[in-house]
Amino acid sequence: MEHVDTVPTPAPLFSDELAARTRAAAVDLDGGRVAYWSYEPVVVTPETRTILVIHGFRGDHHGLLRVADQLPDMRLIMPDLPGFGSSAAFEGGGHSVDRYGRFIGGFMAALGLGPETVLLGHSFGSIVAAHFVAANPGAVSELILINPIAAPALEGPKGVMTKLAVLYYEAAARLPAQLGLALLRSQLIVRAMSEAMAKTRDKDLRRFVHAQHSAYFAAFADRDSLLEAFKASVGSNVSEVGGALTLPVLLIAGEKDEIAMLPDQHKLVALLPDGTLEVIPGVGHLIHYETPEPAAGFIRRFLKDHSA
Repeated sequence: MEHVDTVPTPAPLFSDELAARTRAAAVDLDGGRVAYWSYEPVVVTPETRTILVIHGFRGDHHGLLRVADQLPDMRLIMPDLPGFGSSAAFEGGGHSVDRYGRFIGGFMAALGLGPETVLLGHSFGSIVAAHFVAANPGAVSELILINPIAAPALEGPKGVMTKLAVLYYEAAARLPAQLGLALLRSQLIVRAMSEAMAKTRDKDLRRFVHAQHSAYFAAFADRDSLLEAFKASVGSNVSEVGGALTLPVLLIAGEKDEIAMLPDQHKLVALLPDGTLEVIPGVGHLIHYETPEPAAGFIRRFLKDHSA
Protein backbone atom coordinates (compact mmCIF):
# COMPACT_ATOMS: atom_id res chain seq x y z
CA MET A 1 0.00 0.00 0.00
CA GLU A 2 1.30 3.44 -0.91
CA HIS A 3 1.94 5.70 2.07
CA VAL A 4 0.50 9.19 1.70
CA ASP A 5 1.67 11.98 3.98
CA THR A 6 -1.12 14.18 5.21
CA VAL A 7 -0.98 17.74 6.44
CA PRO A 8 -2.34 17.96 10.01
CA THR A 9 -5.56 19.89 10.30
CA PRO A 10 -5.17 23.02 12.47
CA ALA A 11 -7.08 22.90 15.73
CA PRO A 12 -10.28 24.99 15.55
CA LEU A 13 -9.99 28.40 17.16
CA PHE A 14 -13.62 28.32 18.39
CA SER A 15 -15.83 25.50 19.60
CA ASP A 16 -18.97 24.45 17.77
CA GLU A 17 -21.11 25.42 20.75
CA LEU A 18 -20.06 29.09 20.92
CA ALA A 19 -22.55 30.19 18.25
CA ALA A 20 -25.37 28.39 20.05
CA ARG A 21 -24.50 30.24 23.26
CA THR A 22 -24.52 33.68 21.57
CA ARG A 23 -27.33 36.22 21.97
CA ALA A 24 -27.04 39.67 20.32
CA ALA A 25 -28.97 42.65 21.68
CA ALA A 26 -28.84 46.43 22.10
CA VAL A 27 -29.91 49.01 24.66
CA ASP A 28 -30.30 52.79 24.55
CA LEU A 29 -28.20 54.62 27.13
CA ASP A 30 -27.68 58.38 27.41
CA GLY A 31 -29.15 58.91 23.96
CA GLY A 32 -26.86 56.39 22.27
CA ARG A 33 -27.35 52.84 21.06
CA VAL A 34 -25.12 50.28 22.78
CA ALA A 35 -24.70 46.86 21.18
CA TYR A 36 -23.90 43.91 23.42
CA TRP A 37 -23.62 40.15 23.26
CA SER A 38 -24.47 37.53 25.87
CA TYR A 39 -22.86 34.09 25.97
CA GLU A 40 -25.12 31.80 27.94
CA PRO A 41 -23.82 28.84 29.94
CA VAL A 42 -24.16 25.42 28.35
CA VAL A 43 -25.14 24.00 31.73
CA VAL A 44 -25.97 26.07 34.80
CA THR A 45 -24.21 24.82 37.92
CA PRO A 46 -23.88 26.22 41.45
CA GLU A 47 -20.57 27.76 40.29
CA THR A 48 -22.08 29.55 37.27
CA ARG A 49 -21.48 33.30 37.48
CA THR A 50 -22.37 36.33 35.36
CA ILE A 51 -19.25 38.13 34.10
CA LEU A 52 -19.46 41.60 32.57
CA VAL A 53 -16.54 42.05 30.14
CA ILE A 54 -14.99 45.42 29.21
CA HIS A 55 -12.74 45.27 26.14
CA GLY A 56 -9.60 47.26 25.35
CA PHE A 57 -8.83 50.35 23.29
CA ARG A 58 -9.81 50.08 19.61
CA GLY A 59 -11.22 46.65 20.29
CA ASP A 60 -14.78 45.42 20.56
CA HIS A 61 -16.52 42.30 21.87
CA HIS A 62 -14.80 40.07 19.29
CA GLY A 63 -11.49 40.34 21.13
CA LEU A 64 -12.62 38.34 24.16
CA LEU A 65 -14.53 35.64 22.27
CA ARG A 66 -11.86 32.99 22.73
CA VAL A 67 -11.95 33.56 26.50
CA ALA A 68 -15.76 33.35 26.50
CA ASP A 69 -15.53 30.11 24.53
CA GLN A 70 -13.34 28.59 27.24
CA LEU A 71 -15.93 29.39 29.94
CA PRO A 72 -19.00 27.39 28.85
CA ASP A 73 -20.15 27.13 32.47
CA MET A 74 -20.33 30.94 32.83
CA ARG A 75 -22.62 33.65 31.48
CA LEU A 76 -20.62 36.45 29.88
CA ILE A 77 -22.02 39.81 28.79
CA MET A 78 -19.82 41.79 26.43
CA PRO A 79 -20.81 45.27 25.22
CA ASP A 80 -19.04 47.25 22.54
CA LEU A 81 -17.96 50.35 24.47
CA PRO A 82 -19.47 53.61 23.23
CA GLY A 83 -17.45 54.83 20.25
CA PHE A 84 -16.23 51.34 19.31
CA GLY A 85 -17.55 48.40 17.35
CA SER A 86 -21.30 48.67 16.77
CA SER A 87 -21.97 51.15 19.61
CA ALA A 88 -22.52 54.87 19.08
CA ALA A 89 -20.13 57.39 20.62
CA PHE A 90 -21.18 59.35 23.69
CA GLU A 91 -23.25 62.41 22.87
CA GLY A 92 -21.31 65.60 23.46
CA GLY A 93 -17.90 63.93 23.63
CA GLY A 94 -16.01 63.31 26.84
CA HIS A 95 -14.77 59.76 26.28
CA SER A 96 -12.93 59.72 29.59
CA VAL A 97 -12.27 57.00 32.14
CA ASP A 98 -14.91 58.55 34.39
CA ARG A 99 -17.48 58.66 31.58
CA TYR A 100 -16.87 55.06 30.68
CA GLY A 101 -17.19 54.19 34.36
CA ARG A 102 -20.58 55.87 34.49
CA PHE A 103 -21.48 53.91 31.39
CA ILE A 104 -20.75 50.65 33.24
CA GLY A 105 -23.10 51.72 36.04
CA GLY A 106 -25.86 52.66 33.59
CA PHE A 107 -25.39 49.48 31.58
CA MET A 108 -25.58 47.29 34.68
CA ALA A 109 -28.74 49.07 35.82
CA ALA A 110 -30.34 48.71 32.38
CA LEU A 111 -29.67 44.96 32.35
CA GLY A 112 -30.48 44.40 36.00
CA LEU A 113 -26.97 43.23 36.89
CA GLY A 114 -26.58 43.25 40.66
CA PRO A 115 -23.66 43.16 43.10
CA GLU A 116 -23.15 39.42 42.53
CA THR A 117 -21.79 40.30 39.07
CA VAL A 118 -18.11 39.72 38.26
CA LEU A 119 -16.40 42.55 36.35
CA LEU A 120 -13.61 41.76 33.88
CA GLY A 121 -11.49 44.31 32.00
CA HIS A 122 -8.77 43.85 29.41
CA SER A 123 -6.01 46.44 28.82
CA PHE A 124 -7.77 49.85 28.63
CA GLY A 125 -10.81 48.02 29.95
CA SER A 126 -8.78 47.21 33.08
CA ILE A 127 -8.41 50.94 33.77
CA VAL A 128 -12.10 51.63 33.25
CA ALA A 129 -13.17 48.64 35.34
CA ALA A 130 -10.78 49.40 38.21
CA HIS A 131 -11.75 53.06 38.43
CA PHE A 132 -15.44 52.13 38.31
CA VAL A 133 -14.99 49.69 41.20
CA ALA A 134 -13.01 52.23 43.23
CA ALA A 135 -15.77 54.81 42.78
CA ASN A 136 -18.59 52.31 43.39
CA PRO A 137 -17.63 49.93 46.20
CA GLY A 138 -20.01 47.01 46.44
CA ALA A 139 -21.21 47.33 42.84
CA VAL A 140 -19.61 44.02 41.86
CA SER A 141 -18.33 41.04 43.83
CA GLU A 142 -14.98 40.29 42.15
CA LEU A 143 -12.71 42.07 39.68
CA ILE A 144 -10.62 40.33 37.01
CA LEU A 145 -8.03 42.28 35.02
CA ILE A 146 -6.31 40.76 31.97
CA ASN A 147 -3.12 42.49 30.78
CA PRO A 148 -3.85 45.29 33.27
CA ILE A 149 -2.35 48.72 32.67
CA ALA A 150 -0.50 48.93 35.95
CA ALA A 151 1.74 51.99 35.47
CA PRO A 152 1.68 55.42 33.77
CA ALA A 153 2.04 54.98 30.01
CA LEU A 154 3.81 58.32 29.56
CA GLU A 155 6.60 57.41 31.97
CA GLY A 156 9.31 54.76 31.99
CA PRO A 157 10.81 52.81 29.05
CA LYS A 158 7.67 52.94 26.92
CA GLY A 159 7.07 56.67 27.46
CA VAL A 160 8.70 57.78 24.19
CA MET A 161 6.61 55.38 22.10
CA THR A 162 3.47 56.47 23.91
CA LYS A 163 4.21 60.15 23.19
CA LEU A 164 4.71 59.30 19.50
CA ALA A 165 1.36 57.52 19.53
CA VAL A 166 -0.28 60.64 21.01
CA LEU A 167 1.13 62.68 18.11
CA TYR A 168 -0.21 60.08 15.67
CA TYR A 169 -3.78 60.30 17.02
CA GLU A 170 -3.67 64.08 17.28
CA ALA A 171 -2.43 64.41 13.69
CA ALA A 172 -5.12 62.04 12.45
CA ALA A 173 -7.77 64.11 14.21
CA ARG A 174 -6.54 67.40 12.70
CA LEU A 175 -5.99 66.30 9.10
CA PRO A 176 -8.78 66.60 6.53
CA ALA A 177 -11.31 63.86 7.21
CA GLN A 178 -10.37 61.58 4.33
CA LEU A 179 -6.65 61.74 5.09
CA GLY A 180 -7.13 61.44 8.84
CA LEU A 181 -9.34 58.36 8.55
CA ALA A 182 -6.97 56.80 6.03
CA LEU A 183 -4.12 57.25 8.52
CA LEU A 184 -6.09 55.73 11.38
CA ARG A 185 -7.30 52.80 9.27
CA SER A 186 -4.02 52.16 7.49
CA GLN A 187 -3.64 48.40 7.16
CA LEU A 188 0.13 48.85 7.08
CA ILE A 189 0.13 50.50 10.51
CA VAL A 190 -2.37 48.01 11.90
CA ARG A 191 -0.26 45.10 10.68
CA ALA A 192 2.93 46.58 12.15
CA MET A 193 1.17 46.95 15.50
CA SER A 194 -0.17 43.41 15.28
CA GLU A 195 3.24 41.96 14.40
CA ALA A 196 4.82 43.75 17.36
CA MET A 197 2.27 42.45 19.89
CA ALA A 198 1.89 38.87 18.69
CA LYS A 199 4.27 36.47 20.44
CA THR A 200 2.93 33.11 19.30
CA ARG A 201 4.96 31.02 16.85
CA ASP A 202 1.87 29.13 15.71
CA LYS A 203 1.39 30.28 12.11
CA ASP A 204 -2.36 29.65 12.07
CA LEU A 205 -2.90 31.47 15.35
CA ARG A 206 -0.67 34.34 14.24
CA ARG A 207 -2.66 34.62 11.00
CA PHE A 208 -5.87 34.69 13.06
CA VAL A 209 -4.55 37.48 15.30
CA HIS A 210 -3.60 39.62 12.30
CA ALA A 211 -7.00 39.00 10.70
CA GLN A 212 -8.80 40.05 13.89
CA HIS A 213 -6.85 43.31 14.11
CA SER A 214 -7.38 43.96 10.40
CA ALA A 215 -11.13 43.40 10.66
CA TYR A 216 -11.94 45.19 13.92
CA PHE A 217 -9.22 47.74 14.72
CA ALA A 218 -10.87 50.25 12.39
CA ALA A 219 -14.32 49.87 13.94
CA PHE A 220 -14.60 53.22 15.73
CA ALA A 221 -17.28 55.90 15.56
CA ASP A 222 -15.22 58.96 14.62
CA ARG A 223 -11.80 60.56 14.99
CA ASP A 224 -12.66 62.86 17.89
CA SER A 225 -14.06 60.16 20.15
CA LEU A 226 -11.11 57.92 19.27
CA LEU A 227 -8.62 60.62 20.27
CA GLU A 228 -10.47 61.25 23.54
CA ALA A 229 -10.49 57.54 24.36
CA PHE A 230 -6.81 57.20 23.50
CA LYS A 231 -5.86 60.07 25.79
CA ALA A 232 -7.94 58.43 28.52
CA SER A 233 -6.11 55.14 27.94
CA VAL A 234 -2.65 56.67 28.37
CA GLY A 235 -3.61 59.22 31.02
CA SER A 236 -4.72 56.76 33.72
CA ASN A 237 -3.76 53.39 35.12
CA VAL A 238 -4.96 50.80 37.62
CA SER A 239 -2.33 51.57 40.27
CA GLU A 240 -3.91 55.00 40.86
CA VAL A 241 -6.82 53.25 42.59
CA GLY A 242 -5.12 50.02 43.69
CA GLY A 243 -5.52 50.65 47.40
CA ALA A 244 -9.25 51.34 46.99
CA LEU A 245 -9.93 47.96 45.35
CA THR A 246 -10.93 46.13 48.53
CA LEU A 247 -12.79 43.28 46.80
CA PRO A 248 -11.00 40.14 45.55
CA VAL A 249 -8.96 41.05 42.45
CA LEU A 250 -7.33 38.69 39.95
CA LEU A 251 -4.55 39.97 37.70
CA ILE A 252 -3.66 37.85 34.65
CA ALA A 253 -0.41 39.07 33.13
CA GLY A 254 1.71 38.10 30.15
CA GLU A 255 5.37 37.31 30.77
CA LYS A 256 6.43 39.12 27.58
CA ASP A 257 3.96 42.01 27.71
CA GLU A 258 5.70 45.16 26.48
CA ILE A 259 2.68 47.41 27.10
CA ALA A 260 1.70 46.25 30.60
CA MET A 261 5.11 45.08 31.75
CA LEU A 262 5.52 42.30 34.30
CA PRO A 263 7.53 44.26 36.93
CA ASP A 264 4.65 46.74 37.11
CA GLN A 265 2.19 43.88 37.71
CA HIS A 266 4.15 42.79 40.76
CA LYS A 267 4.06 46.36 42.07
CA LEU A 268 0.31 46.55 41.42
CA VAL A 269 -0.58 43.33 43.21
CA ALA A 270 1.34 44.59 46.25
CA LEU A 271 -1.05 47.57 46.40
CA LEU A 272 -4.19 45.43 46.38
CA PRO A 273 -5.77 44.53 49.74
CA ASP A 274 -6.95 41.17 48.32
CA GLY A 275 -5.04 40.61 45.07
CA THR A 276 -3.83 37.55 43.18
CA LEU A 277 -1.36 37.67 40.28
CA GLU A 278 -1.16 34.89 37.70
CA VAL A 279 1.49 35.05 34.97
CA ILE A 280 1.20 33.21 31.65
CA PRO A 281 4.63 32.46 30.12
CA GLY A 282 5.51 33.15 26.51
CA VAL A 283 2.69 35.60 25.81
CA GLY A 284 2.54 39.38 25.65
CA HIS A 285 -0.43 41.76 25.52
CA LEU A 286 -2.67 39.35 23.62
CA ILE A 287 -3.61 36.82 26.28
CA HIS A 288 -7.22 36.99 25.07
CA TYR A 289 -6.17 35.79 21.61
CA GLU A 290 -3.11 33.61 22.21
CA THR A 291 -3.64 31.90 25.58
CA PRO A 292 -7.36 31.88 26.41
CA GLU A 293 -7.24 28.37 27.92
CA PRO A 294 -4.93 29.13 30.86
CA ALA A 295 -6.62 32.51 31.34
CA ALA A 296 -10.01 30.81 31.62
CA GLY A 297 -8.53 28.26 34.03
CA PHE A 298 -7.26 31.02 36.30
CA ILE A 299 -10.65 32.78 36.13
CA ARG A 300 -12.57 29.63 37.01
CA ARG A 301 -10.27 28.77 39.94
CA PHE A 302 -10.34 32.35 41.26
CA LEU A 303 -14.14 32.49 41.21
CA LYS A 304 -14.40 29.07 42.84
CA ASP A 305 -12.01 30.17 45.60
CA HIS A 306 -14.08 33.31 46.24
CA SER A 307 -17.58 31.89 45.85
CA ALA A 308 -20.03 32.74 48.57
